[in-house]
Amino acid sequence: MSLTRRQITAVALAAVPLALAANGTARAAGRSTRTLYIAGDSTAAQKYADAAPETGWGMALPFFLRKDLPVANHAVNGRSSKSFVDEGRLDAILSVIRPGDLLLVQFAHNDEKAADPTRYTEPWTTYQDYLRRYLDGARARGARPVLATPVERRRFDADGNAVPTHGDYPAAMRALAAEERVPLLDIQALSLALWQELGVEATKTYFNWTATEQDNTHFNPPGAIAVARLVARELLRTRVLAPRDVVRLDDDIPPSWITWPEATDASVA
Repeated sequence: MSLTRRQITAVALAAVPLALAANGTARAAGRSTRTLYIAGDSTAAQKYADAAPETGWGMALPFFLRKDLPVANHAVNGRSSKSFVDEGRLDAILSVIRPGDLLLVQFAHNDEKAADPTRYTEPWTTYQDYLRRYLDGARARGARPVLATPVERRRFDADGNAVPTHGDYPAAMRALAAEERVPLLDIQALSLALWQELGVEATKTYFNWTATEQDNTHFNPPGAIAVARLVARELLRTRVLAPRDVVRLDDDIPPSWITWPEATDASVA
């Protein structure tokens, strides 16, 4: 589906209330500020009260950034690099992004769904083609694009080894990042290594395992915090952010800091 101009505005407004408030405060004080926009899928997305304790890593990322670097989380459940564009969601970001802002792009989970033509992309052709739209759109507006390989699912083989699940998509994104000379956050490799370190049982405490659900794709608060920490460290390692931009990289973040607001019509558009 394509979003109307009114719906695009609603999506943008729903995703950036904290960013707008922080921008207003900074400008009132005579300071400039940047906003970090996230384009992605359910692993990063804002979750609402009806989905708790499911938590997107984008909900935890602000805990690792200075308050004058707000996060505008536009990630949405079920979207691929293609459907996010086709629904007008990239346009919603590009309508508000400004010079100096950052656009962090993470897709693949739903690009992999070959049976769904509205979402499927092929790693070395259409996936890269759609990702270029994000890069070109950000650059055209003076913003800086950043690519992040998809966070890994929780999957182990019979010997207890963490198994990659994203096929050629991470490699295709790495190649595109090198070709386009944009920063790459290798969250796929880092999360796979983290799941291997934690092991079969401990990883259950990072994913959305409840009394009624065994979800090996989406996170609970500890898992979202752990992945957000990886993202923040990669933003620092790649020099997208400076040391002054990040906080609490080595601190324990209480899961109680995660909150799930009530959904509104605009927030689920």
